[in-house]
Amino acid sequence: MSKDNRFHRRWTLFGAAAALLLAGTDVAGAEPAPAAPVTSDTVTTAAATPGCGKAPTLRSGTHTIQTGGKNRSFILSIPDNYNNTYQHRLVFGFHWLGGTMDQVAGGGSDGAVYAHYGLKQLSNNTAIFVAPQGLNNGWGNSGGEDVNFVDAMIKRIEDDLCVDTTQRFSLGFSYGGAMSISLACSRPTVFRAIAAIASPGEISGCSGGTAPVAYMGIHGISDNIGSGRGQRDRWVRNNGCTVQNPPEPARGSNTHITTAYSGCRTGYPVVWAPFDGGHQQGPVDGCAGCESGARSWVKGEVWKFFTGEQGPIPDPTTFRLRGEASSRCLDVNGANSASGTQMIIWDCNTGANQQFTVNGKALQVMGKCLDMPSNAAAGTRVRIWDCNSGTNQQWNLNTNGTVSNVQNGLCLDVNGAATANGSAVIVWNCHTGANQRWARA
Repeated sequence: MSKDNRFHRRWTLFGAAAALLLAGTDVAGAEPAPAAPVTSDTVTTAAATPGCGKAPTLRSGTHTIQTGGKNRSFILSIPDNYNNTYQHRLVFGFHWLGGTMDQVAGGGSDGAVYAHYGLKQLSNNTAIFVAPQGLNNGWGNSGGEDVNFVDAMIKRIEDDLCVDTTQRFSLGFSYGGAMSISLACSRPTVFRAIAAIASPGEISGCSGGTAPVAYMGIHGISDNIGSGRGQRDRWVRNNGCTVQNPPEPARGSNTHITTAYSGCRTGYPVVWAPFDGGHQQGPVDGCAGCESGARSWVKGEVWKFFTGEQGPIPDPTTFRLRGEASSRCLDVNGANSASGTQMIIWDCNTGANQQFTVNGKALQVMGKCLDMPSNAAAGTRVRIWDCNSGTNQQWNLNTNGTVSNVQNGLCLDVNGAATANGSAVIVWNCHTGANQRWARA
């Protein structure tokens, strides 16, 4: 496992250009790119939907429509400051096998920072997001029924809301990635680009599959990487890219490498991002086996590919610290604000005893500071105390997910790697195990 916080990743010169081409942005030395594919051979400028200029009737939340004789559901997320004259991007996020639309829309245990695969927070209110629910929690697409479901959702949304029809996108993890590929195959003039994260193969079908669509593939080298390469190569051919053997990270490197193919037709890039890991949607550079949508590089790279915009935004000023092993949050026991109250883990909630703010290197909660006794040894309980600017109250929020004390270098640790409510939080020698990794949520 890497012991520093550097991200060992490479972007080729073509990578930055490819992302900007998707957004129709000029690149030094490149011709301005048109906005989106409309036929297999042409690219045109933005087009508005019937919902532009209308007072909307749709609201954020769960909606049900009928298609193919079945009731199908989806969660819609509309910008809080929705403007019916602004043409929004439309982004579909498909869940994995056994997953749900609620997990995609809500960000699962990572919360809002990972809502809609983390893209909602990066969108700055420029996009409308859709999280559909698959039949039997999957995307079998029997007889094309799931593609028809997407068609019905697009019509319902665009009849009511203002969408840029040249800026429709799809992404998903595992089965959701396969469903996104199925849409690229069967609806190449509908979707501007897709991103397939750890797609196991074209298991949702690929009707058509010969027209170009901008494609990003993200795949772990220990996750049947040959299948990922094969899916990628369809779009290398379709998009007219120059065949190459892009680099992939070595086992044990705990990193990823992003490469954009050269020679692709204008507006139809192919980007390949293999990482040192397995079947994951949120790998974290520098952290072996870590799974955290909140801390992963994936959301930023996908957003950059879709839009050309830089993804990461500042961390929230108020947040919870969620333990990776337990999915429970750092908690002031009993919500007792008295100095000396010890820290535990507990089911994540919105209580003030789980809400932290950063002040310099101090972590403040309930008007106190996260504290350990001065020069504490490994195994000492962590507590809250009146803030005093001592180094025993100063903490480093490290990029590998650990939280280390400035005074003695020990890490916040759930004692004994326990995961139950009420488990004690101590300081311990840093080893980056899952019981020492925390995500802002």
